[in-house]
Amino acid sequence: MIVRLWQIESKFVTGLFVFTVLLGICSAVQAQQTPEQLAQQSADAWLALVDSGKYAQSWQEAAQLFKAAVTKEEWRSKLQASRGPWGKLLSRELKSATYSKTLPGAPDGEYVVIQYESSFEHKQAAVETVTPMLDKDGTWRVSGYFIR
Repeated sequence: MIVRLWQIESKFVTGLFVFTVLLGICSAVQAQQTPEQLAQQSADAWLALVDSGKYAQSWQEAAQLFKAAVTKEEWRSKLQASRGPWGKLLSRELKSATYSKTLPGAPDGEYVVIQYESSFEHKQAAVETVTPMLDKDGTWRVSGYFIR
């Protein structure tokens, strides 16, 4: 019985060790990512909400600065008016991602201005500018979105 308990405990300790090593590797990989990469991941996830018509949820997932500037209903209405007529997204390609600590009209912070070349059903060529910022909780969230 003691041998059996030792085998179970040994497997548990080994599993815990492997889990801890994997967790460390994942943390190291994330630590190696640049602000531009982290911000782009956030922007891509946020744009997926917008692309699927989940405008209210995109507002909910946005930065505090964004939510302070526009209400959920205003955002939904503006997005429906601007994106709705263009139809579904056909393609989106990263054009640039630029890190900055200052932006005109915004408080100092950490921002990444990301531009995508996009194509929609009824708008062949558009430029989407998405600006994630490092929010107070340390998470990259979208603080601005413009499309032309």
